[in-house]
Formats: sequence, structure tokens, C-alpha cells
Amino acid sequence: MNILQFNERYPDEASCIHYLKEQREREGVICKNCNSKDHYWLNSLNMFQCKHCKFRTGLKNGTIMENSKLPLRTWLLAMTLVSATKKGFSCLELQRQMGHSRYETVFRLYHKLREAMGKRDSQYKLEDMVEYDEAFVSKATKSSEKTKLKKGRGSQKQATVAVMAESSILEDLITGEKDKSCRYFKMVKIDNLKAKTAEKLIKGLIDKKAVLQTDESTTYANLEDCIDVHVSELSSTKEGKFNLKWAHIAISNLKRDLQKYHMVSEKMLQNYLNEFCYKLNRRYFGKKLFDRLVIASICPYLYTSG
Repeated sequence: MNILQFNERYPDEASCIHYLKEQREREGVICKNCNSKDHYWLNSLNMFQCKHCKFRTGLKNGTIMENSKLPLRTWLLAMTLVSATKKGFSCLELQRQMGHSRYETVFRLYHKLREAMGKRDSQYKLEDMVEYDEAFVSKATKSSEKTKLKKGRGSQKQATVAVMAESSILEDLITGEKDKSCRYFKMVKIDNLKAKTAEKLIKGLIDKKAVLQTDESTTYANLEDCIDVHVSELSSTKEGKFNLKWAHIAISNLKRDLQKYHMVSEKMLQNYLNEFCYKLNRRYFGKKLFDRLVIASICPYLYTSG
């Protein structure tokens, strides 16, 4: 959805309230007091009221917008701008596009959206054939550390990211040539390259019945308890490049995408990875991406899981 469509669809706060009310009713409102899902709408207060205990739930309650003083229209405008492009915005550019006076407010808003994207994608595990590799991306470094930087692998100037791609092999019936198609991606910032770190990620994010494809690093030497089938090849060989094709493409695109932020702090890096993967996994959604982002922002799992 572009900005012209947004202004036509949501000309005022009342239209935004009506839209969000419909979305929350469709996804389900859960009472924080008794966990009931039966509510009715109070027009005069713009709130839901539980049919059982009479507890009232505001439109923003239980969503990423909870405790925010920003109007709903401001939130929906931000979601429109963020979902209108396959690439991410810098917070400063989003502030300019929204015409908002305070950078800190837009910064917090944007990162809440990124956290919602990550939580939405965390509901799914990768299946079938999964490529797994690591990437080293540049991160912001303190001035006091710049004179003591290590070189190459393990430098304080780089953060480590685990990259997973769910792919499948395609074979041309006439020529016999093989290629790969890819569905979903996951990226997680990790602290180290130890085997235990990889094992924990694989157990948590990849279906045990999947076929895992990696390079021949010692990190992946013993994965029998994590995955049923493990295929490893030297990444420099033809077979290795084919097995990790989409993981390597995703790594290249990620590094290019992060360049526009100049430098990303390691503390906030996972949020940027969330947005990159969320949009990549929904690359064919087109105009529907706005509505999906709204659902990710209000979905009940965000406030019932803890």
C-alpha cells in the first residue's frame, strides 16, 4: 500500500480505530483477567469488554502499541511506509517521511515493529532441506576499541550471524540440470562459533526430520542428536557452493542491505535481521504485506506467552 492509498483508506483516527477493531476481532481478543475470548465492543469508550468478568481491554492493550501515546494513525502510517518497500528504512528517513519531530519516538516505534516481525517468524520451523552457514557483518565499534582491533575472523568490528535457508532441489527433466529454489530464511545473531551454539539453534529452529546441509567445519562434526540427516561439503567445491547456494545469496544481500544504516550496534542487530528475514520470507506478498504486518503487531501470542 502506498501513501496515496493510505490517505484514502485512513483519512482520520476514526477510520483507523474501525480498521484495528475489525482486525483484533478477527484475530481474537484475550482477556488478561480471566483468559476468556468472548468480548463485546463499547462504542462510547472504544474498548472491548469481557462477557464473563467485565474486564475492559483497549485497542492498543496486548499489542506492540500498548502504553504508546501515539495516535493509531501514526502507527498505521509507519507500518505503511515500512511495508511499502522490500528494503528497510533508516530511522532518520522514517522520521522524515512521517514528519515526526522526535527521532527517539520513531526509533522506539520502528524497533517495536522489528521485534514483532521476529516474534511472528519465530512461530515457524524450517523443514525439508535446510542450508546452514555463518556470516560476519560489520557492527558499530567504540572509539576506545578501535586501536585494539583484531584482524580477520574474530575481529571486534564484526558480529556473527547464523543463516538458515529452507531450500529444495529442482531438476530439469530434459537437460537433467539441477537448480535450487528457496522458501524461507532465518537469521540469528550468535555470540560464538562453538558447536553447542549451533546445536541449540538447529534443535530450536529446524525440524529434526529435515536434511541439513553445511560446510565441513568442525562446528558441525557431531549433530546426530539434532538432525536425522546431515550432509557436509567443503564450501569451496562445486558441490559445497550448490548445497549452500541460497544461504550465500542471503548473506550477500544482508551485507548490502545493512550498508545503508552505516553502522548497526550489536545490541540492536537482531532487530535488523528480523526485518530483513520477515520481508524476504514474504517477498511475493506485495500489497498484502501491510495487513500481515498489522496482524504481526496485534497477534495474541505477543501478550499471552509471558
